[in-house]
Amino acid sequence: MNIAEIKQQLTLSSVLQHYGLKPDKHLRLHCPFHDDKTPSLQVYYKTHTCYCFSSNCKTHGKALDVIDFVMHKESCSKHEAIQKCKQLIGGPVYQTYVPSPPGISILGNMFIYFRNAVYHSKPAQEYIRSRGLDATVLEIGYNTAQFHHGNRKDASFIGPCVEVGLLSPWGTNTREGGQAYKPFAKYCIVFALRDSSNQVSGLYFRSTINDEEQKHFYLKDRRGLYPGYPKPDTQRLILTEAIIDAATLLQQSAIAKNYSVLSCYGTNGFTKEHQEAIKSLPALQEIIFAFDGDEAGSKAVAKYAAQLREQLPHIIITTLILPVGEDINSMALSHEPDIFVHLLSERKEFFLSSEKITPESATVATEKGASPGGLDTTNPYKLCYSTDHTFYYVQGGISKQLDSMKVTLVVERKDNSQKSRNKLDLYEDKQLDKVSREVSEKLLLDKPLLEVDLYRLTDLLDEYREKDLVKPGGDNGSVMGVYPLTLQERTAAETFLKEGDLITRLNDLLGQAGIVGEETNRLFLLLIAISYKMPETLHALIQGSSGSGKTRLLKQISDCIPQEKVTKLTRVSDKVLYNYPEHYFVNRLLCLEDIDGLSEEAEFAFRELQSNGELNSATSIKLDNGQITSGQKTVKGPIASLACTTRGEIYEDNMSRVFLLAVDESGEQTSRIINYQNSKASGQIDSKQEQDTKHFIQNLVRCLQSRPVVNPYASKLQLPSDAHKIRRLNDLFLNFVKMVTLVHQYQRKKDSKGRLITEISDLETAVDIMFDSIVLKVDELDGSLRQFFEQLKCWLRKEYRENYKTATFSLREVRQGLRCSKMQVFRCFNDLSRLEYVRQQGGHANRGFTYQVIYWDNYEALRARVKQHLQAQIDLLKNVTPAASMLHQ
Repeated sequence: MNIAEIKQQLTLSSVLQHYGLKPDKHLRLHCPFHDDKTPSLQVYYKTHTCYCFSSNCKTHGKALDVIDFVMHKESCSKHEAIQKCKQLIGGPVYQTYVPSPPGISILGNMFIYFRNAVYHSKPAQEYIRSRGLDATVLEIGYNTAQFHHGNRKDASFIGPCVEVGLLSPWGTNTREGGQAYKPFAKYCIVFALRDSSNQVSGLYFRSTINDEEQKHFYLKDRRGLYPGYPKPDTQRLILTEAIIDAATLLQQSAIAKNYSVLSCYGTNGFTKEHQEAIKSLPALQEIIFAFDGDEAGSKAVAKYAAQLREQLPHIIITTLILPVGEDINSMALSHEPDIFVHLLSERKEFFLSSEKITPESATVATEKGASPGGLDTTNPYKLCYSTDHTFYYVQGGISKQLDSMKVTLVVERKDNSQKSRNKLDLYEDKQLDKVSREVSEKLLLDKPLLEVDLYRLTDLLDEYREKDLVKPGGDNGSVMGVYPLTLQERTAAETFLKEGDLITRLNDLLGQAGIVGEETNRLFLLLIAISYKMPETLHALIQGSSGSGKTRLLKQISDCIPQEKVTKLTRVSDKVLYNYPEHYFVNRLLCLEDIDGLSEEAEFAFRELQSNGELNSATSIKLDNGQITSGQKTVKGPIASLACTTRGEIYEDNMSRVFLLAVDESGEQTSRIINYQNSKASGQIDSKQEQDTKHFIQNLVRCLQSRPVVNPYASKLQLPSDAHKIRRLNDLFLNFVKMVTLVHQYQRKKDSKGRLITEISDLETAVDIMFDSIVLKVDELDGSLRQFFEQLKCWLRKEYRENYKTATFSLREVRQGLRCSKMQVFRCFNDLSRLEYVRQQGGHANRGFTYQVIYWDNYEALRARVKQHLQAQIDLLKNVTPAASMLHQ
């Protein structure tokens, strides 16, 4: 490629665009070769030169062509500038000169002339803008047919222009004599067609003044492609119907970067040159048709897709689905640029009519959910009817009222996936006729055939409704299916459950799952959660101050239960529990993150579900025939439940139904949590290992089966008689003993009726785990308040020593000494004052009050008394003949 060819093919606008320079409306810009405060560089697009009028510029006094501009801009030698210009043209840096075929050179020169004409023609610029095109990005020219008029410099063009068809002899020039010439395609924008060597080998003209008659013009013996031959490494190629459509796509950087674009010359303009260019692409994987959304465009796609499928059977052929009457250019004018990215992401694979009977097509039809000739009712909310050419979808199902057939109908063509959506009553013939006509026009389907299909669909929907295939009731509560254990998972879980010291090893697993500290509470909560499997389920209320970690403890324990049996709720509205499916809560774990937020109505429903195992409510029911009558709605249990609160003492009715647990708020537990957080942040703790441990615990729970349990020691162990509501506490204790036995089901014996037999070790384990909860039932202070009071007494002993019993103090001193929040101290002192443990001694509202502890109970003595009471009974049982042995005898 010599210097002349470079100047012929590389325009100044391309060079300026490459360097990010854009002239103003007077074709001036700030000179890039010196410090220029006002635009002093004048651009001349007609000659592809520029000139700086500033005397401070090193280029002053010399007009720069494209090579000179690159040389000064890059600060390189002229040889290096020539190589850079070759790169900008797009060809190889080193290329041997090949003589251009006859006519090629003149077409290149003429196209440069046409491109320069755009910058001097407002009508051309306005038309280009009206089509959404940018002449600074695309190579677009304008033909005013003025180049042959009375200019001797143009005389050399006459012969070649006549040869290629740009001019044709026409009469005599009356002014100067001699031959006159008629211009070709006057007042048209011009696009260059290029051959395989990227030379201009043809021109396409689009009239700017005529949109009704002849508006497309090509030179005779049309050669070349637009925008040129695709690059050899092309993988995805977009074929457009018109050149302006291809130019529109070339402006989209996201498309130009990931796709190659090639224009056909109308619906009948897919030439042999196009086919040869496509077949020469070794890396091609997909051809995308982007033809107009009309009947002619659809027929052309079907025709050319068949040709390409025969020639290139390994290539995927897809098509863009454009709205009816739209083309690529019109879509660009009426939408945002990213519309084409969306259309490409939604493109459909093109299937020929002969492919519809293949196994692959049958698979596609099956995935669509329809079998030809029948109504697919797999999804009652998306009924599907299929014919040879069309899918019919009834979205949202159908009404059970027999006096109408109001549906939301989607009609989809099988060949190109075009859709039409309508709402109509299939019982109304006028509506059906109107919809058939509109769908026929939009999807280009036969109207009589559509009517026949819709009448057939109506009959099928009638039969479906009469048979009442969707039965009410039933178990609609199964949100997730049963998790099937593999043989390896089941073997590992059963082996773990059969080994000794099960409770200790299970507690260790909970620690490995990320539950820090809380050794007794975490084991207690896990056994309560597992009770969802039993007919007599258990419930726990976790109490702690704000930020103490109670919600996190609940979440971690629930994560160890099979997730298909867990429902976690943050908020519960008044009547939502009454509206669940009847069997949804059967043997399910319900977790409420904050029971304090429940309304009185929701709390009542939750309490009844805990105690009675079901909810029954009278409500109004709409029958299938539309009549409204009274009826009963039932939600069945049983459920196990875990809930959190900061104020356990106010739930008087709930506390007798649940085990009350207080989270550990001691300084030692705080240190353990901080160390865990630091270790996890530093990468010393593997989060994946924690998740694997939780999954293993879930498998252990899945392996446990609901079994009846008999406790031969039930009447041998008595709880403290001064416990709060001893009747319910005793029942809770016996059920918890059953849970300990159930967890050991792989190690416990059975009686003649197949019931698991409780052993003394189960009683001992249950007492150890439940001990704090039993003490809380005896103590009149709840767990969180008891922890605060014990910390207060300890602080007073340390602060006032021998005078601690008579010491007076302010709330501020307590807050600072115990490092508690203002709200927690205020709430706890209100409760202690109400229970007459502390008393206000003096002070003033403005200066603060002082308080004194007036009741110094001995909590440690209480714990020791309860422990001795229970342990004495267990020791007595160990010294007698085990009742289980007596049962076997």
